[in-house]
Amino acid sequence: MNRRTTTLSAFSAIAVAAALTLTGCSSDSGSDAPAKAAAGKPQLKVSGAFMPEPAMDMGGGFLTITNTGDTADKLTSVTSAISDDVSIHETKNQKMQPVKFFDIPANGELKLERGGNHIMFMKMKQKPKQGGKVAVELHFEKSDAIKVDLSVEAPNHNPKQH
Repeated sequence: MNRRTTTLSAFSAIAVAAALTLTGCSSDSGSDAPAKAAAGKPQLKVSGAFMPEPAMDMGGGFLTITNTGDTADKLTSVTSAISDDVSIHETKNQKMQPVKFFDIPANGELKLERGGNHIMFMKMKQKPKQGGKVAVELHFEKSDAIKVDLSVEAPNHNPKQH
C-alpha cells in the first residue's frame, strides 16, 4: 500500500464509523418505526365499495383499492358467502372476460368500475336488496386478505355520474 491508498482507506473507515455512530445516536424515538417497518410493502386501502341491486342471480361489484406503499401488489381473487362462483373480470372491446389478477401499482390505485374491470358474482344464493350489504374478502399476492362490505345500491347507481 502506498501513502495515498492508506490515507483513503483510513478516511473511508472513519466515515463509515461516523455514519454508524450518528445512526445509533439518532434522537428518533421510534415514532416512525411503523412507517419504516411498512416500507417496501404494499399499503392497501379500499374505498367506494358497492354492488348495484341485481335483477337476476348474477351481479357486479365495484370498488377502488389504493396502494400508498412503495411495492406493487396484485388482486388475485375475491370470495363471498353469497356465491360460490366469484371471479374478477376485465372488459375489453365491450366483452367481459375473467382474469387471473389485477395489478395494483405502488403509490397508485386499482379502480373496479362500471363498464370496466369488476368483480363478477354468478349463481348468487340470494338476491341482495338495495340498502343491504354484501360481505366479500379480497385476496392479494403479497398483502393479507381484506374484508369489505359492498353497499347494495340502486340498479342504475354509477358514482361517476354524481
